[in-house]
Amino acid sequence: MTRELTEITVVGGDETGLIARVTSLLFERGINIEGLDQAVRDGVFRMTTRVDTAEMTTSRGELRRALAELGRDLDVDIQVRFPSDRDARRVALLVTKETHVPEAMLEAEANGELADDGEAEIPVVIGNRGDLRSLAERYDKPFYDVGDGSGNTDEGRLLDLLAEYDVDLIALARYMRILSPEVVFRYEGRIVNVHPSLLPAFPGAEAYRQAKDAGVRIAGVTAHYVTTDLDQGPIIAQRAFDVPDGATVEEIKRRGQPLEAEALLEAVRLHLADAIAVHRGTVHVREESDADPDLGLPAAASEANPEEPVDGEPLTRPDPPTPGSD
Repeated sequence: MTRELTEITVVGGDETGLIARVTSLLFERGINIEGLDQAVRDGVFRMTTRVDTAEMTTSRGELRRALAELGRDLDVDIQVRFPSDRDARRVALLVTKETHVPEAMLEAEANGELADDGEAEIPVVIGNRGDLRSLAERYDKPFYDVGDGSGNTDEGRLLDLLAEYDVDLIALARYMRILSPEVVFRYEGRIVNVHPSLLPAFPGAEAYRQAKDAGVRIAGVTAHYVTTDLDQGPIIAQRAFDVPDGATVEEIKRRGQPLEAEALLEAVRLHLADAIAVHRGTVHVREESDADPDLGLPAAASEANPEEPVDGEPLTRPDPPTPGSD
């Protein structure tokens, strides 16, 4: 039997009986609920429901209308994401000032390398400043500045643009602004960021400077899913590099910045290929995936690692848990 896994997201005020109203509407239309998750952050309620619409007794259009009407009645925003009918997935780039990551992403799309199957596009570039308008225009992309001149984001306008361009994934390409629950909750599990440290070390601002001040000998970058907790989302891919003795912050940046683009692009490709899943807060590669992910050290560095500890005891590596298992 073919399943049509559909995602329904509810965001708004925390109203009594809200969950029952939504699930009852789905049940009445022959829709089977596969999973339901809810959270409240900073007074914002979010419920994400994954359902099977393969045998529903209504049309997609009627379901959208019924949920929209319920949303107006409950004063919440309800979004429905059916299995995509499009050939190409859409990735929105969010940017600020730094060019190295967004340019690498745009170049990958231009070369058909944004997704492993080549079926992905960047339909829009959105900045909280106007600095990268010329970069977007060079790649013939519409650019929108949703900032106030000081870098603060008009998130209402941002959400309107993400909906207008019907994006499947948001890539924070060195976007230097924290997203509020109003945005994160609507796109949870569909926002990837790259942070210039080996998380969980050195979260927050000035990560390269933090690494310098801590005197680390190995630093790196991390691509991860975005959650409402700053730089604590599930880690997808990491890259590491040596920090020479006496290296300045600028020298550390020069080593890390090319790897930022590499790690973010790897995360985007894995997400678009549906090759990864988050299980209990950790990203795992799906068993059925054909992807050959490069999640950490390159092959040459991995081969240099010892197979056995120096005391001679066999080195065993536990198998990763299967997503969805207990």
